[in-house]
Parts: sequence; structure tokens; C-alpha cells
Amino acid sequence: MTAEAIRAHADIDIQLRLPTLPPARSSGSYPLHLSNIPTAPSFVLSQLASVRNLLNQSLDVVDVSTWTGDAHNANFIAGQLRLLFEFIQEARQALKGGEESPGSRWWENPTDENIFDPPLPATLSFHLSIAEASLLLHLRTLFPVNPGTPTASFTTESLTGLSLRQRLGLAAKLPEHEESDQVFVYRGQDVKVREKVRVESQDPSLMAVMAKLSALEHSVGVARRSLSIVMGLDEEEDG
Repeated sequence: MTAEAIRAHADIDIQLRLPTLPPARSSGSYPLHLSNIPTAPSFVLSQLASVRNLLNQSLDVVDVSTWTGDAHNANFIAGQLRLLFEFIQEARQALKGGEESPGSRWWENPTDENIFDPPLPATLSFHLSIAEASLLLHLRTLFPVNPGTPTASFTTESLTGLSLRQRLGLAAKLPEHEESDQVFVYRGQDVKVREKVRVESQDPSLMAVMAKLSALEHSVGVARRSLSIVMGLDEEEDG
């Protein structure tokens, strides 16, 4: 699972029509396309990268147990099984998602704007993650808490992101969301979320990997318990 494979997996071609995001010129929507420029950064999902690293560590444990360590030493094998179980468990949890998953805090891990062509506007936060083996996309339009002191990347005009109809109060009211009253430090500036959109899509490949990891976790867990019985240990002593 290389960075290139992760990038290819996230084949993004989206046309956004959000009230708080001005459309591209001569278009009724704002396009989001992965850049084909050779120097463009790869689109890497932190959770997939974490799963890849954990699986590599799991393979290292198997190699050490098979070729390097003493396969006849029960304590050694018990320790290796414990490591293997923990790595597989962490990998499965990474695909399950949650607040503690790698890259879960969107404001601390902003997507590189140069991944897209044209680059992602400063008004927009694009956050793609994995939840229960499904792809979960959150789009947020942002505005500064202190609009009178814009930075180089956030200007008062650009972060407002309002059409003429909205400035005159003629547009429909935006849906409420749970982050509307919160302040986030995003790219070095205090911002609030004006509009938030959530899109979820089940992914058969991720679901298959999740199922295999669950089966492996169960198998290793059974092996650990069986070895503990042979060694005369209880679960607490086995760790």
C-alpha cells in the first residue's frame, strides 16, 4: 500500500455547489480535481498509512518469531503473539475510525491545497477520513473570527465566501451544525465553520480489509489464550 496506491484509491472528481463557496468563473459549481502535475503532493490518507505501517510491523513480528527467535521458548512466543495481537488490533481500529484515529482533527491536519488543480481555496476545508471501513468526506467553508485582521492566506473578502444574495439577506438560511459556535485554529488563524457538509460512501475494499483484520485478531487471540492455558497463566499475567 504505497503512497501512490493511496492516491490512486482516492480518485476525486467533485463539483461543489455550496451557498457559501463562490463557483468558478463561467460555471455554476466549484471543481475539485486531483492534480496531474508531476510535482504535486500525493493524496495520502493518514489512517491507511497507519494501517500499512502496522501491517509491516506485524510481518516483522512473524519473521522474527520464525527465523530469529527461539520458537521453542513459550515466553518468547507469548510475547510475540501479544505484539502481533496489538498491531492487528490497532490496524483494525484505524479503519474503524474515531476521534483518536490518525489525522482525525481536521483543523490540525489540513489537506495540502496543491493536491488539487486548481488549488484548494483558503475558504474551504477538505477532510477525507475512514469511519467503519467507509470513506467519509467533510467539507467546511470557513470565515475568520477577527475579519479586521486578515492574514496572507485568509482575507476578509475571500473567507466570507458570500454571494450578493446572501449579503443582502435574500438567500435561504444555512442548515445548523454542531460546530457553528466553536473556534478552530486553522492554518494559523482563528476561524469558525460557516457551512458543513458530510458525505459517506461505503468502500468494498476497505470493508474486506476490515473483515480480514477482524478474523486475524480473533485467530491470534485464540492462539494467545491457548498458549496461556498451556503455560498455566491467566489473562492478566499474559498481558
